[in-house]
Amino acid sequence: MNIVERAGQFVQGLKKIMRLRAEGWKQCPRCGSYHTIRHGTYARHPWGIRGRLTIRVQRHKCHQCQHTYAEQTIWLAPRSWYTRAVHRMAIDGWMHGRSSLRRVAEFVRSMIGRQERWWIWHSLLEEELGEKAEEKSCYLSASTVQRWLDRAGNVAQASIAGQLRGIRCAGEMGTDGLWARLRGGVKRVGLLLVDYTSGLVHPPVVVEDEAQASHWGQLFQRAQAAGLWLADLNGITSDGSQGLLSYLRTELSGVHQQRCVWHVWRSVSRQVRQQIKMAVQGLDDQAAKERRRQLRRELSGMLHAFFDATSYECAEEALAELAAHICGQALATGLEKLQDALLMHLMQNHTGLTRVGPEWYWRDFRQRLSGGRNHGSQQRLERALLSWAIYRNFTPAQRRSEQKRHYRHPGQSPLEVAGAPPGSLSYLDALGV
Repeated sequence: MNIVERAGQFVQGLKKIMRLRAEGWKQCPRCGSYHTIRHGTYARHPWGIRGRLTIRVQRHKCHQCQHTYAEQTIWLAPRSWYTRAVHRMAIDGWMHGRSSLRRVAEFVRSMIGRQERWWIWHSLLEEELGEKAEEKSCYLSASTVQRWLDRAGNVAQASIAGQLRGIRCAGEMGTDGLWARLRGGVKRVGLLLVDYTSGLVHPPVVVEDEAQASHWGQLFQRAQAAGLWLADLNGITSDGSQGLLSYLRTELSGVHQQRCVWHVWRSVSRQVRQQIKMAVQGLDDQAAKERRRQLRRELSGMLHAFFDATSYECAEEALAELAAHICGQALATGLEKLQDALLMHLMQNHTGLTRVGPEWYWRDFRQRLSGGRNHGSQQRLERALLSWAIYRNFTPAQRRSEQKRHYRHPGQSPLEVAGAPPGSLSYLDALGV
């Protein structure tokens, strides 16, 4: 059962509770006997979207097993001071609103309690009333939202096995890591595996470092448990991590590695500055400035011709031109060693493989507070990443293109592109919220 089927099962369970009438609750949920009687009521006072509620809950008692039970409603969260809608709004505020836990708690608290920021939104109402109405005492805190998020993470962690089973994978993947500083100065790195064709995010892992092949093995083993056939892998775009390269050589020798051109550009830029600095030594300020500008323009054009080449022949020509330049011999020597890895995406059997690692996925996660530092421990960070991965897979891309940003599948979620459309189901249903 994959994640879409589990979300549907959760929704069907809620609908089953909705369909139960008074007669339906006469059956004991423990032994199945209908020899039951009403056994009093009790009051609950949860916080809902529109404020504090007072609800009478009917209890029943079974004469056969002497078990007592209460009627359930889908919008009352078990053993919580807040309704299910408040739980879902708070988690969605962190996931989709990309806010911190503290700000999410403040926003929800202000809305449901009509306090704090609510009076900023309704300043004219305050003037009309002449004075502030009596403020409600809602004490929703960031730690409570963190607990709800962690509970959803436990559900996501329990759903790893078979999470993406039966969902199409093209075999052209991308992987990257995100470092986070946790409580006590501890550093951990989250490893991510993405299907470039559909945008599906496989369940990530959090490890101590990315220099060991065994840590990358944990990532691929988890993806395999989620439903990925490692034999289907064809190419992987990544940075120059030696741990990943070692794992691919020993365990996945048939998978080609495409080096992320962004990471290579970053290292090449430093070498360009060093070469230009050596070339302008001994010149006066004005001549050095003009010479520096000229060399930077020439080298940048040659490097762009190599990195953006549309064929191996064009790349060879650009590399030869760079080697003939007065400042380009060292640059050409270094790039020649990486030529095959940098141009792997040009091969006919790697259609769909991109030149850049999945940095933009981490950008979405980093927009939340401190890139994961507020989770404190490695286990909580991993559970948050697992929940976020499910959110990414269920959430459709926006339909409207921006000035510098276009979406390959506007209005479609990665699951829909992969052939498993969730329909009206959301990631909150998959997380059992």
